[in-house]
Amino acid sequence: MLRTTALAFAATTAFSSYALADNHGGMDIVDTAVANGSFTTLVAAVEAAGLVDTLKGEGPFTVFAPTDEAFAALPEGTVEALLQDIPTLTGILTYHVVPGAVMAGDLTEGMTAATVNGQELTFTLDGAAQVNGVNIVMTDIEASNGVIHVIDAVLMPE
Repeated sequence: MLRTTALAFAATTAFSSYALADNHGGMDIVDTAVANGSFTTLVAAVEAAGLVDTLKGEGPFTVFAPTDEAFAALPEGTVEALLQDIPTLTGILTYHVVPGAVMAGDLTEGMTAATVNGQELTFTLDGAAQVNGVNIVMTDIEASNGVIHVIDAVLMPE
């Protein structure tokens, strides 16, 4: 019951500005993020890191997508510095991607999932759905090659 309540809360408390196109148009993860307009920093980072073709690939992928506001909350100059440090940027971006399609209903308290960069994410559902302590503010945005979950902060690998 707690898990269902937490996931329902995450889905219903998402702001309409994060609403994304569904899979009916057949858009992939990148096109879905671009169409939304709330992920311009994420898309720019994906382009700078040369990951566009990968995220437009067959998949499936699960992407924990930080909003522009999440990137803006980083210390001043961080985004600019990362755009100049492609190996570090790539490590951070691939830390937001899990191979396979992980839907909100698949999450359990304390569950871990290996990311593309090799490190693991940990999920908590007590109170609100979180990944590594970051709020998941919208879930299960389906794309033709996976799923996007919107998060309110940038995940940083260890």
